[in-house]
Order: sequence, then C-alpha cells, then structure tokens
Amino acid sequence: MTEPRGAKIYDRLVKVDEDALARLPEEVRRNVPANGLRQVAAHALQNAGDQVVNASTVLAWLVASFGAPSWIIGLLVPVRESGSMLPQAALTPWVRRHRQRKWIWIIGAAGQSAAVAAMAFTAATGTGTAAGIAILFEVAGFALARAVTSIASKDVQGRTIPKGQRGQINGIAALASGIVAVTVGLGIRLFGGSDVSPVALAVLLGAAALAWVAALLVFARIREPDGDLPENNDDGGWLRRSWNLLRDDRLFRRFVGVRGLLLVSALSPPFIVAMAQDQGAGGLGGLGPFIIASGLAAILGGRLAGRLADRSSRNLMMFGCAASTLVVFALLAVTAVPAAADSSWLYPAAFFLLALNHIGVRVARKTYVVDMAKGNKRTEYVAVSNTTMGILLLLTGGISSALALLGPGAALLFLAVLGSVGVVAASSLPEVSTGGR
Repeated sequence: MTEPRGAKIYDRLVKVDEDALARLPEEVRRNVPANGLRQVAAHALQNAGDQVVNASTVLAWLVASFGAPSWIIGLLVPVRESGSMLPQAALTPWVRRHRQRKWIWIIGAAGQSAAVAAMAFTAATGTGTAAGIAILFEVAGFALARAVTSIASKDVQGRTIPKGQRGQINGIAALASGIVAVTVGLGIRLFGGSDVSPVALAVLLGAAALAWVAALLVFARIREPDGDLPENNDDGGWLRRSWNLLRDDRLFRRFVGVRGLLLVSALSPPFIVAMAQDQGAGGLGGLGPFIIASGLAAILGGRLAGRLADRSSRNLMMFGCAASTLVVFALLAVTAVPAAADSSWLYPAAFFLLALNHIGVRVARKTYVVDMAKGNKRTEYVAVSNTTMGILLLLTGGISSALALLGPGAALLFLAVLGSVGVVAASSLPEVSTGGR
C-alpha cells in the first residue's frame, strides 16, 4: 500500500494515536497527513497575521501614533474579541446548509485579508481621530470575518483529523506564528529605534493581508468529506435554539461557564501594558519588547500546549488559568514596592508569562470543544459557546475597564480573583480528550 502523501513529514511533527486513527473511514484516514499539514500551514499563516493585527499591541500603538483619543484605543480589544464571537450563533444556520465547511473558512479568510488591507491603507494615509475611528470600523469588519472562519475551522478539523492530533496541530501553528512575531518584534526594536512610523506599520499590515491570501489558497486544497445536512425545520430561530442548547445540554453549559471564568490570561495583558506606560515605558519605542514576548510565548508554548491538550484539555485549561492567576497576583505584590515597580524588564516579563499561559488555555479550550462534540453538533457547540462568550467578554471587559479608572492594578486584581474561581470550576469538568481517559 502506498504511503499517504506527506506522511513522513506529518509523523515527525505530530504524535499519532493509532486507535483514534483506526476509527476513521478509510478515505478520511488516507488523507489525514496531507490534510494535517495543510491545516498547520493555513492556521500558521492566519496566526502570523494575527500577531501583526494585535489589538492590544500593534493596533493600539498605531492609533496612538495618529493622535486619536484614548477611548478609541480602549475599544479595540473589546470590538476585536467580542465582534468575532457574538455573530456566530446567528451565522450557524447558514454554515450548516453547506456540506463542505472549508469554503466557509475561505470566505472568512478573504474577508479578513480585505479588512487588514484597509487598515494598511488607513495607516499609510490617515491621521487624527478620523483615522482612529476608521481603524475601529476596520477591526469590526475583521472580527465579523473571523467569526466565519472560527465556526468553520473546528468543523473541518473534526471531520478530517482524529482525536489525539487536533491539539498538536493548533500548537504547531501557534509555534510558527511565534517565530514570525519574534522576527517582527526584533525588527521594530532594532530598526525602528524610539519611533516606529505609521507607514512602517502599514507595510507590516500589508504583509499580514497577504498572509491570509496564502492561507486560503492552502486551505482550499484540504480534502474534506461531505457532511450531512440538517433537517429543514424551524423551531423558533437561532436564538431559541441557542437558548435551548444552553438550557438542556448540561456538559455544554458547564464548559461555557468555565470558559467565562478563564479570561484572566486574555484580558490582563492590556492592563500590564498600561502599567508599563504609567512607569514611562510608553510610546512606540515600547512596542517591540511586548511583540517579542508574545512571539516567544508562542514558540515555547505552542507545541507543548498542543500535546498537553491532546492528553487532557481539561487539565491544561485548569493549570493554565492557575498559572495566569499566580502571575497577576505576583505582579501586584512586586509593584507594591516602589523600587521594583520602576524595573524596565518587569512588565514585558509578566506579559510573556501571561501570553505563555494564554497559549495553553486557548489551545486547550479549542481542543476540548472539538473533542466534546460530534457531527453537526460541533458547529452548534462552537457557535453558541462563542456567542455566549462574546456577551460575557463584554460584561467582564466592562467591569474591568470601569475598575481601571481606579488604576490598572484594580482591574488586574478583579481578573485574578475571577481566575481563582475558574481554576476550581475547570477541575469539575469531565475528561473528553483521548489521553485523559
């Protein structure tokens, strides 16, 4: 029997669970190596673009360089994160009408590329409040396109990759994007000096737009089996179906609740950047170290997080949240000492540790929801959990932003307490990954 194309390379990158592989249909099993490599490449390209289109670092510095008001900067992260989650339940009926979901992903990738290209144009030509508002609208468009790819990607992965390999694929893609981030951060630090012009950032954004074009070309080559179409029934619309799922599916409801308590690693980094700016590390010259820290975290944590997620995505969520909470508590304790608070390395180091833990939490929750669901249920799980999370993110982000009026430390304390509750809640989830049972 001829060895599947790309099998040797895939075997070097991914540890294969033979039992899970054997349960797949022959047609799907034969294409796993090639499909796996294509998903690694496509997601790595998308993640690399994400490192440039980062609302808490690159875009925040770009808007600041326009001289736009701070309220625009404060809206970048909530619009980016919640905007990519809130529409997903409403989009689910449209997605489920397609037998192959890879084409949905491609549409979303094209939309992200167009939005980032528009950001590049604004960066090269805009100034002042008008340019800041334009970036905000472009971020909203980007987030909507990302909602489409988010739904489709987990469906495609669930259909083409067996349990025990999905987390590793996500982790390798994160590692590759980390290499890009470190390269970008070093370039900004070495060549940008104390001032990085908006035009230079426009070039980076233009390159990121091309990354999504390359990603969709790679993703189009995935061999995805046709899925079953849902019955054509009207049970009250997507909103009612979403509510019914949350009400009736106890395991799913528990997962969503736990996920809402794991936001410490996602929402804390911007407040750490704010603390650094308060200590005189602001301006565009401070951008490089934080991008480097984010990239190093992805390099060091990407593959490890993938393997740990395939072993036990539940434990990785729990320990990642616990470590993030400890980092925040430790930072607050250290900064209570005036001499330590002035340290130039303290804030990038804390940012790095949080980013490292967030890689683990993010890979773990993605792997958990894919392993937990089957068939068309997976699409609904992903969409409804993300829409619910969009609401929870806005609420949590609103509370932490309001507390930040008292200082970044107050917001960080709230998030650390939330994380402490999340650790306990995550420990109560059942195992769904192959290595954890």
